[in-house]
Amino acid sequence: MRNCIIVLFLLMAGASCTNPPYRGDEVLGADEFVMDSYRIREGKFSILQMEGKNYEQFSSEFLQDYKDTINEGDVLQVAIYHPTRIDLAASVEQIGQTVGYRVMDGKIQLPDLESVEVKGLTLSEARSLIQERYRAQIRDIDVFVAYKDRIKKKVELAGLVQVPNIPVDGRLRLFETLSIAKVPTNANLFKSYVIRDDALLPVDLYKLLKEGDMSQNIVMRGGDKVYIADPSASTLMVLGEVGKERVVDVPDGFMTLRKAIAEAGGIAHTGDKSYIQIIRGNILHPKIYTLHWQHVVRLPNDSMLLIPGDIVYVAATPITEWNRFVNQLIPTFIALDLVTKGIKSVGVNIP
Repeated sequence: MRNCIIVLFLLMAGASCTNPPYRGDEVLGADEFVMDSYRIREGKFSILQMEGKNYEQFSSEFLQDYKDTINEGDVLQVAIYHPTRIDLAASVEQIGQTVGYRVMDGKIQLPDLESVEVKGLTLSEARSLIQERYRAQIRDIDVFVAYKDRIKKKVELAGLVQVPNIPVDGRLRLFETLSIAKVPTNANLFKSYVIRDDALLPVDLYKLLKEGDMSQNIVMRGGDKVYIADPSASTLMVLGEVGKERVVDVPDGFMTLRKAIAEAGGIAHTGDKSYIQIIRGNILHPKIYTLHWQHVVRLPNDSMLLIPGDIVYVAATPITEWNRFVNQLIPTFIALDLVTKGIKSVGVNIP
């Protein structure tokens, strides 16, 4: 109860000011900012929903292993062993190691055998079938089958990775894929994504890699595409009466307000701590939250969260005329070189 009273007191701080700031179409204060921060804590796709973007729901099917089978165009490596048929073993092995046995029209052609239908079989099933066919002619022969190359059943990776593709086997999961690809620790996980059948999968890479949430550890399929973004792919700005106006990278998709202000060197003595304003969304029709310094220092850190595209503005006086404020800010945007990064970095939504 005592904590609730403190929060209510803080949310009411500054309510009696006689020169209220511009707040956009909606009146947004600390209470709305805290509620939106709790939505931000739910993860990437909650943040995207706040931006008006909706994606399919996470399906339990994404986590299920599947039967990995030989596909058209795959290349197999086959080897055999027999104590007396050394000539046949050498012939099979030489082809297998040099060019391999490519699946064409669902079949492979092996020495001393008619074509063998292997498409749709697992490696174990293909091995048993080939061994059975050889043993019909030669007793006690042993067969070994592996993949030499896979045409379609690979995960393709781009961005901040060291491995461009990784074969799948029906059990390979996203966490292992990213480990093999050597994703750097400073990668922008918010802007990174997984594509399947030309659609974005609802997978939160931050939750998987930073929080260890294995509910995001999907089974990879052939044709999946993974992109790992650069740390600066998403940013926010801290402007006005601060130590140094700057662009701040937001690789995790969120950042605490305290940290953002600290990154800019804190609030200068000329700043009005009664009006710390957060500008969010389309810069032409923004949501503007107005906070008091007491909110920043006393409310829990994770209830004061920023997202990519936010602008934290601390002024000597609060914003009163939005159009005039935007015109004043444009030279600052240019000076911070945001034009080269794309206008979306400053919260402008372009179709």
